[in-house]
Amino acid sequence: MSEPGADASANPEVLAPPEEFVQAARLAPDHRLHLADPAWQGDGQPPTWAVVGQWRSDAEGQIVEWEDDEDYRPSPEAMGWPEPTDDVDRAVQLAATGYGPADDVTAAWQGLRARCWSRRTGTTAAPDGTAVVPVYTSSCHLQAVGQLGFELVPVADLLGRIPQGHALCLNSSAPVSMVVATHGLADVLREAAEPSADPAGEPQEGAAGTLRTTTAPEARRPEPLRAPSAPGPSSSERPLRQSEASR
Repeated sequence: MSEPGADASANPEVLAPPEEFVQAARLAPDHRLHLADPAWQGDGQPPTWAVVGQWRSDAEGQIVEWEDDEDYRPSPEAMGWPEPTDDVDRAVQLAATGYGPADDVTAAWQGLRARCWSRRTGTTAAPDGTAVVPVYTSSCHLQAVGQLGFELVPVADLLGRIPQGHALCLNSSAPVSMVVATHGLADVLREAAEPSADPAGEPQEGAAGTLRTTTAPEARRPEPLRAPSAPGPSSSERPLRQSEASR
């Protein structure tokens, strides 16, 4: 921990705060200023799993300490994953990181025409040995596995062509892929037309299938998109937006 009044920029253990946080600290001595993941767009105080960490200001309004949040779950952006190629890819990324429900993946499949290999012999298997049929929602993911012949097939039609005992492997070359059990999937797709009310939570196994991370880059701290607001003259006991009083 740094000495009170020390300059955070001179302390290598303190993550350099953006200028807006420095200014907020001057207006809020002896407070903790939370840095939220850029993916969190909710109102009010973000949940602990969406907080990267916090800076602490001393009695003089100087930032003197940074503390990582143990409950933080990096978003796709913080993981360094590329921009999603489509709605399905976006839903898979959010579900894998806990920023969205797995049911959103099937909802995004409505009307989708998937890319599948037009000629292939043998059986493709997932890492756990499950026999799968690889399908891709974007040509970018398909090209990542090679220049292979493919055809565009509506998902509803594709389900009737899946060999018995096989599952779908969605975007196997993407940062996060999804193995989808086909049993009952047609019914799930019909029901998925209604928006899901489930809140974001832990990476999960939903009705659609099982999320599997195929690539796990080291998470990086995201750049903040907004700073906490300054407290009023008589609000020394009131926490800041995105901050917590430490007194």
